[in-house]
Amino acid sequence: MTQLPHSSQPFAGDIQRLLSDSTPASFSQRAAPTNAPNVLLIMLDDVGFGSMSTFGGPVPSPALQRVADEGLSYNQFHTTALCSPTRAALLTGRQHHRVHMGGITEIANSYPGYDSAIPVEAASVAEVLRMSGYSTSCFGKWHLAPSWEQSPSGPFDRWPTGLGFDRFYGIIGAEASQWEPAVYDQTTPISPHAGRPDYHLTEDLADRAIDWLERQRASTPDRPWFCYFSTPAVHAPHHAPADWI
Repeated sequence: MTQLPHSSQPFAGDIQRLLSDSTPASFSQRAAPTNAPNVLLIMLDDVGFGSMSTFGGPVPSPALQRVADEGLSYNQFHTTALCSPTRAALLTGRQHHRVHMGGITEIANSYPGYDSAIPVEAASVAEVLRMSGYSTSCFGKWHLAPSWEQSPSGPFDRWPTGLGFDRFYGIIGAEASQWEPAVYDQTTPISPHAGRPDYHLTEDLADRAIDWLERQRASTPDRPWFCYFSTPAVHAPHHAPADWI
């Protein structure tokens, strides 16, 4: 075996026979900078730039308009128009080939930049923020684990919980039924739709995200949070609730 874990850092203090003669090592917890903002990052799947009324499109989007009115709107950007590469670039801040995501994970191969295996040195924004004292979460579609690593038996290194997210609830692959999705809670497969004829994945994801945010506020109100909300809709299959049709 040549791939072994790194050794722990040696004790930096000094231990003598008497406590009064000993010196403890410094101990510090991760703490975010003062007034660090909370961050909610929303990724909509297969939604065109010009679809929403926020950017002059035909689809009414009053909630998004309120967000835009209170923040900033960008109208010049570039994307690969593919799922996994766009997500990899968004979460790492790097060109998608540099993080091995030249295509979607289902067509990964051994050529440079196309194996869908995000390298350790390409830290996600969640990992960087968690190291800076943030609580982090991912709700929804992931689609960043190589197809051979999407099994419930792992490995989970490139699942959300392995790339900086404390909390994950959603789907690992490219698409899912909104009625009967293959959902994972952290790395455990579950069936939240069982016994619920009115179940809809998008509503479930929103409820879970709200619950997580409320627990953050109740448990650690002074700790900032980063929430990546990435609903699989509007990606096919198109399963809209009856009251929206």
